[in-house]
Amino acid sequence: MPDFVKIEKGLGPEGRIAVVRFDRGDNINALSPEALRQLTDAARSFEDDAGTSVVVLTGGPKAFSAGFDLKDPEGRSRATMDLGSLRRHLKLGPRLSRAWQDMEQITIGAIEGFCVGGGVALAVALDFRVMASDAHMRVPEIGLGMNMSWQSVPRMLHLMGPARTKQAVILASDRISAAEAHDWGLVEEVADPGKAFDAAMALAAKVAEQPPISVAMTKLTVNRLAHALDDLASHMDVDQFALASLTEDHKEGVAAFLGRRKPSFKGR
Repeated sequence: MPDFVKIEKGLGPEGRIAVVRFDRGDNINALSPEALRQLTDAARSFEDDAGTSVVVLTGGPKAFSAGFDLKDPEGRSRATMDLGSLRRHLKLGPRLSRAWQDMEQITIGAIEGFCVGGGVALAVALDFRVMASDAHMRVPEIGLGMNMSWQSVPRMLHLMGPARTKQAVILASDRISAAEAHDWGLVEEVADPGKAFDAAMALAAKVAEQPPISVAMTKLTVNRLAHALDDLASHMDVDQFALASLTEDHKEGVAAFLGRRKPSFKGR
């Protein structure tokens, strides 16, 4: 099995910064089921790591992530799964985003190129996001006849508010520029092209200089307050996704995407 994720520890002040690099080497960085598992394992590997207080997550130089891999054989097998198998398989994404959100360490995403769909879902599960000025985000799920899942809608809502979240998710073909993402509150910092990682490491160094226990407790308090009611709404993500995947519009959306044509949705 190829290794899509590399972890480097002991960087920065007192060696308290770690870097998790997700790079499939194809300038697309799609999230196959195996990539989801590896990234989840990477987050969980820090559970007992008292020496690391900041984790920087970065993708490749041309892509943070293109989102879920619609061409991956395991991913495509969803089309023939029974509902029980499909629901179990659909938990891979929420499990990934939850693992990163629940980390005790402060997490910072460094985004170059494009960050699409599941890439956005992963990014908004982090504490901070740094984006290159020539990068963009896009949330294409609705355009594929799906819903935006992985419990990312409430996370986006906390960052941007209702109208911007609807704008980002419903206008599925619209790119969100780095300037817009910063203006909307979707990212905290915009860096020069090719410098998102450097800027993220500079921010990480500032965090790493703070007392680790106080930082961890503060993160936990803010997250518990902000996300206290999220499960009430987002527990239904998986079932909405499973339901949407049975529609004719979903089949049309994916077929149009793979065929590079404009979809024709019928509302059924």
